[in-house]
Amino acid sequence: MSKRLLVVLLNTDPRNPEELGAPFYHAAVAAAMDYKVDVVCTAAAGKLMIKGVADAIHIKPGDPKTVYDWIKDAHDQGARLWACPANLDLFDVAESDLIPECSGMMGAAAMLQDIMDGDCRVLTY
Repeated sequence: MSKRLLVVLLNTDPRNPEELGAPFYHAAVAAAMDYKVDVVCTAAAGKLMIKGVADAIHIKPGDPKTVYDWIKDAHDQGARLWACPANLDLFDVAESDLIPECSGMMGAAAMLQDIMDGDCRVLTY
């Protein structure tokens, strides 16, 4: 039985706030259940790892909880969050521009190797 969950935000777009709660909620719940959880944000979702982006997005209008709050919840439960190194160039940002909860970079090769060789389950959003 796998004890690891890889959550990949690939098709999730920050311009659609209603898409942003479930991945971080699922990551938080899995981490609270003592699974090793890694969340990779790539493509448009990679913007969520940039300081100031997620804390300006509310999943539900009028709700004080921001997407950054959801990210912090997942992180506080033990989920590790990763940015895609290609996004740094795509969005013209430096690694120092990433939120403190981001554990660093996970490139495509490392992610794909984990999926193919590792004992993990994968959720994609």
